[in-house]
Amino acid sequence: MGKWETEAVFQSGAVPCTFDGVIQGWLANWLAILIPKTNGNEPESVRIRSNKGPKKGSPTNSKLPPVCYEIITLKTKKKKKMAAEIFPTKKPATAASASTTTVQQYQQQNLNNNNTIQGCNWQGLYPTIRERNSVMFNNELMADVHFVVGPPGGTQRLPGHRYVLAVGSSVFHAMFYGELAEDKDEIRIPDVEPASFLAMLRYIYCDEIDLCADTVLATLYAAKKYIVPHLARACVNFLETSLSAKNACVLLSQSCLFEEPDLTQRCWEVIDAQAELALRSEGFCDIDAQTLESILLRETLNAKELVVFEAALSWAEAECQRRELPPSIDNKRKVLGKAVYLIRVPTMALDDFANGAAQSGVLTLTETNDIFLWYTAAKKPELQFASEPRKGLSPQRCHRFQSCAYRSNQWRYRGRCDSIQFAVDKRVFIAGFGLYGSSCGSADNTFPVWFEYPVQIEPDTFYTASVVLDGNELSYFGQEGMTEVQCGRVTFQFQCSSDSTNGTGVQGGQIPELIFYA
Repeated sequence: MGKWETEAVFQSGAVPCTFDGVIQGWLANWLAILIPKTNGNEPESVRIRSNKGPKKGSPTNSKLPPVCYEIITLKTKKKKKMAAEIFPTKKPATAASASTTTVQQYQQQNLNNNNTIQGCNWQGLYPTIRERNSVMFNNELMADVHFVVGPPGGTQRLPGHRYVLAVGSSVFHAMFYGELAEDKDEIRIPDVEPASFLAMLRYIYCDEIDLCADTVLATLYAAKKYIVPHLARACVNFLETSLSAKNACVLLSQSCLFEEPDLTQRCWEVIDAQAELALRSEGFCDIDAQTLESILLRETLNAKELVVFEAALSWAEAECQRRELPPSIDNKRKVLGKAVYLIRVPTMALDDFANGAAQSGVLTLTETNDIFLWYTAAKKPELQFASEPRKGLSPQRCHRFQSCAYRSNQWRYRGRCDSIQFAVDKRVFIAGFGLYGSSCGSADNTFPVWFEYPVQIEPDTFYTASVVLDGNELSYFGQEGMTEVQCGRVTFQFQCSSDSTNGTGVQGGQIPELIFYA
């Protein structure tokens, strides 16, 4: 039996857009090492080439799975657009467009507190009430109230107009025209950042929403405080579209604070599927103690318990700094409190416990001894730690072929690329591919190739999955492929990829399965 050689790479790079009937674009860079698992129909040996050395503790010449593979790219391609959307016709300047340009200029001036309006008949320059209101944004002209916004030492004095503000917010209406209306000319708002307050005023005055990653949470707080629901909804949508494993824990904490259940659910989806990435992110150390406990309690975390333990220690060190305590072992245990017992230490592999948790110093000698007895003794001691493993997430498989076949001398591999494009209608996390094994094995089952970390796939965007297999043996191949497959609540669509040079397409070929979490 011949040997198979493989190199596993998973990436997606930013490439300039081109127009050839469709728009092609690639998302931010991804890199993941594939971990093959065997099921019996692979070649005798698989040698993995990678820039990284073998993982610590893994044998260098161990018997590994069947077919060799190389994940080359996971690229995105936006859906087709009309030419008019891509190359809009240039229109001659009109009075309306000229006035809009003038309004934008005034808004920029106002944002910089340059409130000078030239001319005594400026109202005649703007044909609509929206444009005239926009001129008043952050403008001293006719201002009848002022706000001192921001914490002490970082305040900014901003002008306002009671009528406009009352029309845009029920809180401002009660503040200025309600039964307990305030008659103050200057109102202090120390709990809102000036940039976020200006973003809210821009929406109220100009009907424009201008959000950025640095201020969106503070803007959401302002919109919630002054009951501006459409702006708050826009902030939540912005956060959902920018949600990733890096910020999911922080956004989970904030979504609970702002009582946004939809955003909370989206955060949990990301944390469950990409748990190890989320727990190792810098944002995890910034969450509050209540959010920490809710994550440690989570039954569906898709992570090793050692990773959970290490993340809890990182959070404890950050919490010591917040409380201005030395980050000693005793203080880490103190700030963790009862949350330490939510870590399922007895479910760790014995090596992980012996070389990690047992030597961390966070556990007492009695706890360490009892857990060692739990691993080895017939009569196990009672533990305060939860001893049942987490259920994690069950991977789902999208099968795109209705049958497979093997024909002599038909499907060979010479290091060529097999690719297929796919899109989904809901956010999913691709955990790996199912591939056909060599012709020497059984055709009944595919064998899985797992990514090191699941990859987040956004809806309504085409991605290209590519595999390179190299070896002397033939392989089975799929037949009767489907362009659309329904997997539970998720619909997959498939189309041919121009990157495929070994014959794989919608109707037949390799990559019969996509393994995912939903």
